[in-house]
This record gives sequence, structure tokens and C-alpha cells, in this order.
Amino acid sequence: MREILKKKPADLDWIQKQGLLSVKLAQIFALRSDLIGVEKCRQLQQLYQHAASIPTEDVFANLESRAPEGFFDAFENIEKMPLAAASVGQVHRGKLKTGEEVVVKIIKNQNSKTFRRDVERMRRWLRIFLFFNRKLRRVGNPVALLNHVADYTTRELDLRNEIKGAKELEEIKYEISKNFPMDLLRFPKYWSELSNEDVLVSEFIEGKSLEDGIEEKSLTWDTLLQLFRIHGAYLFGIGTFHGDLHPGNCIIDNEGKFVFIDNGAICHAPSKVNLSLFQFFEYLSANNFKEAFDSLLGLSDSPLNSSNLDNYYKEMNKIYDGFENQSVGEKSLTRIMMQTVQAAVEKAGADFGEEAFPIIRALMYLDGLVLRTHPDVKLIESMGPYLEEFRLGLNLNEKISELKV
Repeated sequence: MREILKKKPADLDWIQKQGLLSVKLAQIFALRSDLIGVEKCRQLQQLYQHAASIPTEDVFANLESRAPEGFFDAFENIEKMPLAAASVGQVHRGKLKTGEEVVVKIIKNQNSKTFRRDVERMRRWLRIFLFFNRKLRRVGNPVALLNHVADYTTRELDLRNEIKGAKELEEIKYEISKNFPMDLLRFPKYWSELSNEDVLVSEFIEGKSLEDGIEEKSLTWDTLLQLFRIHGAYLFGIGTFHGDLHPGNCIIDNEGKFVFIDNGAICHAPSKVNLSLFQFFEYLSANNFKEAFDSLLGLSDSPLNSSNLDNYYKEMNKIYDGFENQSVGEKSLTRIMMQTVQAAVEKAGADFGEEAFPIIRALMYLDGLVLRTHPDVKLIESMGPYLEEFRLGLNLNEKISELKV
């Protein structure tokens, strides 16, 4: 955290030497220019695809010992230099004897064991820290954030989950396509017979990642709105979604389609979480603030004291005063959500469980993308038409009625 928050450039090599947990936490901040500044964000974004790589001889030694039997017999060649290196593993371009261009992903040897050790160490430290600062558990809940990072990263460390995750999201896309077409989304082809826990073979995608678009300043507002429509359908309408869709994990291919990669961290939000947040943003986009504030309280795990609600509404009205006329650059969604959660906990006695963290983090990534590329837009206002499409195309009226019952 010192490296992330200090004014000088972060020492990325040092962060990576601290282990996978440190890299994952740094990635969360990499889009938060409202918290740490644009230049620091630009530097931390290198951890999406340009992390420390494995020496060539170690890569092929790993493949020799960990790849499925007959693995090399299927390849015409595998390039020695990595195409990209991320926190969990790295990918090398290759070509199968059948002619397909592919990428080979290899898990870094030390990741699994050291990651679990670091999580337990940090969990013990946080328990001690929160014993003396009980308020932070209710408002910021760093243990919930740590548990969320630990959960999705542990799943990423087994590459078989990437194939399962892509299949799950693709099946959802097929199920909703009659009333909510998502033709601009596709998933890579995988070769399961050449893949296992430590090695994954998938289609080589010709195109550019969102990270590339940020660097080149080529991401249009219409493109980001289409991404919101697609990702938002999973987030709000279904409650099953890609849990780590940072800018390095989404490629726009040469046909203009979004390709979700690294699909191992699929998250599932209970109906009360995704539908309450949907209603919160829907009312907010229509400037119906009282209804929005009430919807947010639907996330609480414990009954609310009605005598505290007047103070809650007063505080929320202060937070959202003039919000409808402010751009993302003037008041980011993440920053205002932090204030919102604090008001709900401290003024209304709400108790937000860990189930809301994955979807809130996904929203942080979307908000961060907008903040880094189009800070002058009014995000909530722009979301309005898509939220209406979610309600109609994803049958949310019925789901919301069932939730209230």
C-alpha cells in the first residue's frame, strides 16, 4: 500500500516480489485515478499484461513436467518469448499441426502455495487490526475484500476453471439471446484435451485489449457503452458474471467483437444483491433519489431501525446533492459509492455482507474505465436506456416481484 499510495512511481518489481496477493491488490487500484492519480494508474496497469515473466528454460521445463501426455506432439511450434505475462501466469503464442494459431498459458510454479500463505498471514493481521477498529469492519470491511480476492484468485490458479467459466457465460448468452441479443460478445475456443490445471491452450485472438485502447486513447464512448450493456446484463440481470474483467481481460477482435478471456473467476451474486443494485441505479438514472436510497437498503443483511432512517436520508441527500449534473471526473461512481455505503451503515444501521463485494468491484472497474477515458460524461445518465433494456429484455419485473415476496 505504501508503494501504491506514495507520490513517487511504484516499484513494480518490488510489488511482484511480494507475491501474487500484492499484485492483485495493486491491480484493483490501477484504474482508480480518483484515488491515486493518472500517472500512478498508468504505471500500475502494466501489471495487467506485463508482469514479470518466467525464464524461457523454466517455461519449457514446466511444460515438460506439467502438460498433458502427448502435448508437444500436437504443436508445430511454441514461441520462446512470452506474448504477455500476468499475475497468475503467462502466455506464449503457438501453432498447432492442424494449422490453428493458439496461445499456451502456463501457471507460474510458485503462485499457489505462496498465495495461500500470504492470504492467511494478511487475514491474521486484519483480525488483530479490526479488533481495535470495529467500525472499519462495518464500513470498509477489508476482510471481505481479502476473502473476495482470495476466492477468485484461487479459482484462477486452476486453469480448468477458465474453460468451465467461459462455457457458463456462453450458455447464459445463448439462453437470453432471444429477448436480449449479445452478438458483440464471444469467447475463445479452448483445446481441453491439451489443457489441465497448470496448462491451457486457447485460440489466439487477433485484436487489441481494452488496456491497449486506454494507452492509445482509442476507446470510444459508444464502445464502452456497449461493454456496459453486455457486462451489465450479467451483473444486474443474471447475477453471474466475469469476476475479474479488468482492461487486460477483454479484447476487441478485428471484427469489433468483445472477447472475454481469463474466465476462471466467475462470480455469483444473490438476487437481493444484483436486483437491489439494479433498482438503485435505475432510480438514480431517473433522479428518483428517495427510491434509490430505499433500494440500496435492500442489500442489508440485518433488519433496519426505522428511527435511524431520517438521518440516513439527510446524509444521502447531502452526498447526492447536484449529482445529476456532475460528470464522472467531478464525482466518480466509486468515490460516491464509498460515501453511500458509509452513510447506510452509520446512519441507517445497515449491515452489508461479503456477497456484495464481487459486483461492487466489477462496477469499480467499469467506473475506472470511464474515468480514465471519458471523464466528462455523466455515467448514470448514460446508463438509463440500458437499464430499461435490462428490465424488459431480461424479465426483471418478474424477478423483482418475486424478491419482494
